[in-house]
Amino acid sequence: MTQDELKMQVGIAALKYIQNGEIVGVGTGSTVNKFIDALAAAIAAGNIHIAGTVSSSVASTEKLKGYGIPVLEASEVARLGVYIDGADEIDGEGYMVKGGGAALTREKIVASLAERFVCIADESKLVKILGAFPLPVEVIPMAAGQIQRRFAAKGGVATIRIKDGAPLMTDNGQHILDVTGLSIKEPLAFELGVNQWAGVITVGVFAQQKASVCLLGTSAGVRTLTF
Repeated sequence: MTQDELKMQVGIAALKYIQNGEIVGVGTGSTVNKFIDALAAAIAAGNIHIAGTVSSSVASTEKLKGYGIPVLEASEVARLGVYIDGADEIDGEGYMVKGGGAALTREKIVASLAERFVCIADESKLVKILGAFPLPVEVIPMAAGQIQRRFAAKGGVATIRIKDGAPLMTDNGQHILDVTGLSIKEPLAFELGVNQWAGVITVGVFAQQKASVCLLGTSAGVRTLTF
């Protein structure tokens, strides 16, 4: 199966975790785009009825609105039954690295509202230890240099993400550092520690908001991991 077919497979599978009448948290990225397509089709067919969505990025908001699906602000919502999003890496405990699409801060905010985090990904994202994928960290630009030095002390190399020849600006108007050379064996402690560094807005380790369920697309079908 192609990568697109695997993504569509898990996007469709995620629909069963939606309860009619609830507000659904929607993440960001190419796999989530397939979920949005599947959600729109299910709504159009009358198979799912939702009160609206809360989106973690401008791109997802635009795609949802393009289908006529209502999008609410996170500040308007007290809780979500489910948050559905992808991952760049996920381990056997449900801890993840996220942020390849630069939406990690908003993703954590929306995930923190949800009772259940359903991760949708292809099987290549399942790892034993987090860190092979460059770790995204959203930072205030003036602090980038000192944060790079702190990661160097941990054996990591932090590089400012560039887009169109200039530092990428997130939806929040900040920069992203991508950190290589890490082996994150204690994700919860790592996340809590780095989040305390001055100038760090969000580190892309999702340990406090880890996955409850992971739907992995494989050539043999969807593999469900429960944490």
